[in-house]
Amino acid sequence: MKSSFKQNSPSPVEKSIQHQRLVSTPEGEEARNGFTKKYLQNPLKKLFTHSEAWFNLAFGTAMNPFYHLGSLAFFFLWIVLVSGIYLYIYFETGLQVSYQSIEYLTNEQWYLGGLMRSLHRYASDAAVITVVVHILREYALDRFRGFRWFSWFTGIAPLWLMVMLGITGYWLVWDQVAQYVAVGSAKLLDVLPLIGGGMARNFLGENMNDRFFSLITLLHVVGGPMALIFALWIHVKRISNVSPMGPAGLALGSFLALLALSFIKPAVSHAPADMLRIPTALDIDWFYLNVFPLLQYWSAEAVWVLIFGVTLLLSLLPWLPWQKTPPAATVQLDRCNGCGQCLEDCPYDAVSIQARSDGARWENEAVVNPELCASCGICIGSCPSSNPFRRVDKQLTTGIDIPNNPVHSMHAAVNSALAALDGPVKILVYGCQHGVDVTAVNSPGVVTITLSCTGMLPSGFVDYALKKGADGVMISGCRSFDCHYRFGNQWVEQRLRRERTPSLRKKTDRKRIESCWAADIDSDKLPGEVELFYQRILSDKNRADAR
Repeated sequence: MKSSFKQNSPSPVEKSIQHQRLVSTPEGEEARNGFTKKYLQNPLKKLFTHSEAWFNLAFGTAMNPFYHLGSLAFFFLWIVLVSGIYLYIYFETGLQVSYQSIEYLTNEQWYLGGLMRSLHRYASDAAVITVVVHILREYALDRFRGFRWFSWFTGIAPLWLMVMLGITGYWLVWDQVAQYVAVGSAKLLDVLPLIGGGMARNFLGENMNDRFFSLITLLHVVGGPMALIFALWIHVKRISNVSPMGPAGLALGSFLALLALSFIKPAVSHAPADMLRIPTALDIDWFYLNVFPLLQYWSAEAVWVLIFGVTLLLSLLPWLPWQKTPPAATVQLDRCNGCGQCLEDCPYDAVSIQARSDGARWENEAVVNPELCASCGICIGSCPSSNPFRRVDKQLTTGIDIPNNPVHSMHAAVNSALAALDGPVKILVYGCQHGVDVTAVNSPGVVTITLSCTGMLPSGFVDYALKKGADGVMISGCRSFDCHYRFGNQWVEQRLRRERTPSLRKKTDRKRIESCWAADIDSDKLPGEVELFYQRILSDKNRADAR
């Protein structure tokens, strides 16, 4: 039997009631649609979303590396740290002995020392690649402004420190590449006002000594890593549930890939450094040493202008233009029992639990930090009071709410949507403003509601729709593991599977609930999924009627 959920020309009345849009749109959205949005962000976004679709087919959404770039970068740095500790045990500091100690590890102890050196090298490169892709992806998806400015801005310092650690690491090998790095570094340092011309050159030639080499070792082994750890801690300070390695399977696969590369193409040194000779051919690491070749064509001053110019541009991007986040969530103490589920679910660590301030019978209460709140509404879906079956005198209230997008608006929207349903099968679709456009499936038999984030959907609203006339409920939003607000779709799935509170009631018929996680470019996916869902519900109803 052919479905009837699609309708080409709905009446004006149907248009007004088939879709309810409940979103908190940040101020400054109109300013985004300029030159950079059209010619930079949108093409990059298409590139990423299409590439990620292929990776989803190959690895599955849970293991897609694009969805775990930050965690993967942490994991690679852990490999760098562990392998670096082993290398330092055998490393001898000094101009005359460092090269020999590295050669001993590479050739005489190839089975472990050489392997650790290769892992150290390739994991360092992988970390830089991952970080750069992470930066480009966050920019393409516009996840760097508004409430996210802090994470973006504080991510610049770790990038600088990673490059510094890479440069000093190559210096320590003291081969021809190290010589090339030392000469290039001297040129760059000479033009800095605080260093002074000629001071850096004193470190080269006959004046290069073990004391200076010990200083480089100290920077690479102690000072740099400690500074990087502190900078990374600041970088993730405003987000919760940070994974230090990502999914175990993805981490293991990445490690095995690095291990295989280390065996296939071991990292080796060039000839020993000789300050009296100029190397003629070098195989440099472009991930860390990319600015040094510019010194052959540009002045040191011009290279610094490029470096600081790129740094300044990255620093200012969150304000070009600025995006103002909608009003933060507020706590309604008369409905808050201090359960702490909003704290568990908040993706940006904006909620804390403190001692009760109103003398109520409960011990604790939720407190929202407006500076950290993303106004995503996920806390609404977390609150047990967001229960549409509760008897209320005037309008539904909950323990924590979004002023611009309160739960009673959702309650009213669901009631209006259910009243608009008509036909042999009635389906309500909950969507997300950052995922696929759900309005494409509007029809008399299918009504849609767009939320700021699917994570703001309380599980009780699914059961409520089924009790109040819907034959089926479909939930849509961003692709799995790629929620615009980090965890919204994951929390919804767990609530529906009764793995997270507040969970779906046990007696609810799970067969009448479906999900379709898709990005905005996956416009063809949702209609097909709704069609299949419609047919399944219709078939079940026909069988029930036949009995």
